Amino acid sequence: MLTDQQLGTGVLVTLALGLGGAALLRHQKVAARTKRRPYLDHTLSPVDPPPTVRAARRLNRAAGLIATSTLLDSAIEHYRGSFQNKAMYTPLIVSALTLAVSAHGTADSRPAVHKTRDAIYLAAALTGFIGTGFHIYNVSKRPGGFSWQNLFYGSPLGAPAAVALSGLLGYYSERLRENESGKPVRVFGLRAGRALAALSSAGMAATAAEAGLLHFRGAFHDPFMYAPVTAPPLAAALLAETAGSHPKPPRRLTRWWLRLTALMGFAGAGFHIYGVSRNMGGWRNWRQNVLNGPPIPAPPSFTGLAFAGLAALSLLEEHDDA
Repeated sequence: MLTDQQLGTGVLVTLALGLGGAALLRHQKVAARTKRRPYLDHTLSPVDPPPTVRAARRLNRAAGLIATSTLLDSAIEHYRGSFQNKAMYTPLIVSALTLAVSAHGTADSRPAVHKTRDAIYLAAALTGFIGTGFHIYNVSKRPGGFSWQNLFYGSPLGAPAAVALSGLLGYYSERLRENESGKPVRVFGLRAGRALAALSSAGMAATAAEAGLLHFRGAFHDPFMYAPVTAPPLAAALLAETAGSHPKPPRRLTRWWLRLTALMGFAGAGFHIYGVSRNMGGWRNWRQNVLNGPPIPAPPSFTGLAFAGLAALSLLEEHDDA
């Protein structure tokens, strides 16, 4: 006989996976239509977007999803901290701008760099790196320094890194648009597809480490809390294999595992919603429980990174030397 808690968990997981699956299918259908959709270039001549532009637009979507996650998460966390330092408004502003330019980039089929998008993405990357320094300083100045207690309850070290990731992926997308058709796809002199796979792998591993720290703080009291410390690290390992010198990396397995990771990101938000509802007062006491419960906007960061990994695989399929 199922208890109310088990039944509620089952219903929530089903709904979360359904929503995640629908979003992922939508992403794939949009990507497929993108290959056929004509656009007007600077000469107003309708042509098919080159593979680099298609990959850039997929990266814009990934950057936008991560920016949405960081915008909402930092808003909740910094509101809980009463915006004690005025610099705490910075990630909100930067993430909102990153989300806006990512939406613009997703709709832009031109093989040309957009100066405003480029500047905002670069600002987001710099903001994330500086914010990481601030959070490290915040933890180190507490009594005991880098102790488990301070790592658990001090400023989250991985949160500003997500802002940097959204900026880096967006900035990378603009570099892809610079590549001329018919020439080897390179970004900063590196093979674009493999470099993007390496960046996505590093981001996935770092995000999994942050989730592992917080779930360790929660003593992994729910078996599903092991999901973000198993699926994303394996996805990161597969992407690292793709980025390496292996002539034929297991791209099919990597693609399906990235899709699973993307679904897990959406499902994780559902689990966190359920976790908030279990606190005293449930959603009737949402003002307190949203602030003190599991961070609802955090898990979709995995989905954004999975989308970036899928963009890298698509680029490698279009260009063997990418």
